[in-house]
Amino acid sequence: QVQLVESGGGSAQAGGSLRLSCVASGSTFRIVTMGWYRQTPGKPRELVAAFTIGDTTNYADSVKGRFTISRDNAKSKVYLQMNNLKPEDTAVYYCHAEVPSGWGLNPPLVDSWGQGTQVTVSS
Repeated sequence: QVQLVESGGGSAQAGGSLRLSCVASGSTFRIVTMGWYRQTPGKPRELVAAFTIGDTTNYADSVKGRFTISRDNAKSKVYLQMNNLKPEDTAVYYCHAEVPSGWGLNPPLVDSWGQGTQVTVSS
């Protein structure tokens, strides 16, 4: 299991920028995927950007070209640089990681979530 703590949310004007940070603790060496999701009231949580299996990056179409995910060399911190923000980016942003549920060959992955950080973009 890993514990995730986000920071960096807040308010911005449309066209502005914010940078989110997430710090993982615990069994960080076992992290398989790590990234960011967001959620608005009444809607399911959606992927924003993530480092996936094989260390490839995956972005939602709505944020491509505006958001950039990065991480530190130890792969225990992940960042989300959000540029050219739009009002529709307003949401609670969650840091997410997957770690194996056990040892052995291909154990199922389990989810870990941060507490969430609010991002509000005004027009």
